[in-house]
Amino acid sequence: MTVNPGRPTGTKPVGEARDIYEFLDQVRMRPGMFVRGGSLLELQAILYGYRVASEIYGPQAVTDFEHEGPFAEWLWPELGRSYGSPVGWAVEITKAAEAADTSALDLFFDLLDKFKDERSPQAR
Repeated sequence: MTVNPGRPTGTKPVGEARDIYEFLDQVRMRPGMFVRGGSLLELQAILYGYRVASEIYGPQAVTDFEHEGPFAEWLWPELGRSYGSPVGWAVEITKAAEAADTSALDLFFDLLDKFKDERSPQAR
């Protein structure tokens, strides 16, 4: 296997990602390459585009990041809310990050890790 000296360790071409979570791993390692200005709205748009493309080109991907999908449903109580937000998870995480004086992307990935951990078979 040849190693690309310009590629950070653990990265691979986006086309080799097997699912949305592997793609998000690439975003985590190189956010500036994927998400303009660290905007979660940009990331949310990319994830929506991923789902739309999978519907067009197949196979249809199941994604947890729909406006009222599994991640959003899990997120509301995590952020201390008893109901969903009409503005969506990206805006709400951005607000929470501003209140905590942290990066919205960092908070997103912290929450994503917790979401995945709680949904893993070992957690059940």
